[in-house]
Amino acid sequence: MSNYDVKQEVTDKYSLRGRVFHKIREDILSGQYEEHEELREVAISEEMGVSRTPVREALRQLELEGLVQIIPNKGAYVTGITEKDVKDIYMIRSLLEGLCAKWACEHITKEQLEEMEENVYLAKFHAGKGHLEQLAELDNRFHDILYEACDSKMLEHLLKDFHQYVLRVRKKTLNNERRGAASNHEHELILEAIKEKDAQKAQLLADSHIVSAYENMVKNGLKEIYNNHNNEQI
Repeated sequence: MSNYDVKQEVTDKYSLRGRVFHKIREDILSGQYEEHEELREVAISEEMGVSRTPVREALRQLELEGLVQIIPNKGAYVTGITEKDVKDIYMIRSLLEGLCAKWACEHITKEQLEEMEENVYLAKFHAGKGHLEQLAELDNRFHDILYEACDSKMLEHLLKDFHQYVLRVRKKTLNNERRGAASNHEHELILEAIKEKDAQKAQLLADSHIVSAYENMVKNGLKEIYNNHNNEQI
């Protein structure tokens, strides 16, 4: 990533518009707003201590992401992430994650490989102790390392966004020891393929890992989350 790209990324994240956008986006994905709830510009601007302009710009950007619907002369309403969206995200993500692992075979640095090895080792330890919270954190970090290792800011950005979209439902459905241990074993296989620089094997393993994660999610109550929360967005 060039110095210009880094500056642009930092500016967007920490600019007033960027802060407002990320705050509203986080509130939607975390479930603070219910599906179809109106996002009132005045209330949000007062809550965040900003003018209505950056709020309006943030809502337009969120509409492009599909998280908000703006109805002319009415207002902005939360669309959220539906059950079908979750399935679509995982199926798309499985292909992209496979590509990411393939590219990581060529571009991963020594430091990233060492951190990935340490991640798998620590996750195995916490899985044995039943430390589910630490296991979830390590799971998220493993994928972050993988995304960074592909050496493509475009692919990294896409995958991190998809990961963020389903973070809430993952927390609710993956909170069990059996899946935690199985997921880490799949991470270990991906790691070994990357170490061997077997791009095809790494790609297939990473693709399969995401499909397995989705199948586990369905098995452990994806539908129930929507039914029990009156179809609230996740």
